[in-house]
Amino acid sequence: MASFIRKATCSLVNVGSRNFSVSSPRHAAKVSVLGAAGGIGQPLSLLLKSSPLISELALYDVANTVGVAADLSHIETAAQVKGYVGESSLEECLTGSNIVIIPAGVPRKPGMTRDDLFNINAGIAKNLAEACAKACPGAMLCIISNPVNSTVPIASEVYKKHGVYDPRKLFGVTTLDVVRANTFIAELKGTPVSETQCPVIGGHAGVTILPLLSQVEPSCQFSDAERAALTVRIQNAGTEVVEAKAGGGSATLSMAYAGARFAFALLKAMNGSKDVVECSYVDSDVIADLQFFSTPLLLGPNGVEKNLGMGTLIDFEQEALEKMKAELSGSIAKGIKFANQ
Repeated sequence: MASFIRKATCSLVNVGSRNFSVSSPRHAAKVSVLGAAGGIGQPLSLLLKSSPLISELALYDVANTVGVAADLSHIETAAQVKGYVGESSLEECLTGSNIVIIPAGVPRKPGMTRDDLFNINAGIAKNLAEACAKACPGAMLCIISNPVNSTVPIASEVYKKHGVYDPRKLFGVTTLDVVRANTFIAELKGTPVSETQCPVIGGHAGVTILPLLSQVEPSCQFSDAERAALTVRIQNAGTEVVEAKAGGGSATLSMAYAGARFAFALLKAMNGSKDVVECSYVDSDVIADLQFFSTPLLLGPNGVEKNLGMGTLIDFEQEALEKMKAELSGSIAKGIKFANQ
C-alpha cells in the first residue's frame, strides 16, 4: 500500500508551479473557499489560483474578501476570482461549486486544545454545512476547521437532514499530518523529502493521529526510541507551531499547503487521473466502532472510489490504535450530538 501512496502523491509536491501536471483539463472547476480572508484562507487561495484545473475561485468570509479577491485577480493564471462578504452573499458564492473548502473558524492559541475551539467552530461548521447542503449538495466538501474529528460528523448529520448526504464527497483534511510525517522522517533519516511518503491514519488531533512508520516509503528502520519520539512529534506538531508563534496564530501556512495539495488531488481525480491516493478523515467501516476514520483513499471523479484501509500494523501501531479509540469515538459522538440539538 505504501508504494501506491508514493506513486500517487509525489506529483502533488509542486503546488505553486505554473506548469501544473494536467495541462488540458477536461473539467475546469469552480472552487469555493469559506473563510478565505483568514490565516489559512489567504495562502490557500493563493495556491489554488495557480492551478489550471480551476476556472473560478469564489472567496467567502465575513469581511475583507473583496480586497483579497482583487489582490489575487492580478495573478497571471486563468482562474477568475470573486470575493463574497457576509451571509447574504453565501448562496451566490456556493452555487455551481464543484469543490468547497472550509478553513473558517478561530485558530488555536497557546494553551488551547482543539476541543477548546469546539463551541465556536462547531457552530460555524454547522452553519456553513447547512448553506452547502442547500446551494451545492453535489460538491466535494473539504473541512479544515478544527476540531476536524467533530466538525466532519457535524457536516454529515447536516447533509443527512437535508437528504443529500453522499459519504464519498465529504472529507476531513488531514493531509497536514502526512506532510509533517514526510518532512520529519526525511530530516531524521536523510531520505529525499519529495520521495518520502508515510500514511497517517486515525483522526486529526493528538493521540488520534497515528503515522504508520512501518509503511514508510522508501523503507526506513526506526529504533523503538525513534519510533516513539517521532510519533509524538507528529501528533503534537500543531502545538509546536502554536507555541513557536507565541500567541501570533497557529499552523496557517503549512495547513494552506496541505489543503491545496488535497484539493489538487481531488481535481486530478475529477479530471480522470488514475491512482490518485490521499489520506483523509471520512465516513468509514475500517474500524467497527468508529464511524469516521482517516486512511489512504483512492480518489475518483465522484470522490472516494475505494478505501484502501490500514494495511498490516506492527505491535506499536496496534497499541496506539487501541489507545486512540476512546478519544476519537467521543469526538465523533460530540459532533453528532451537536448537529442534532
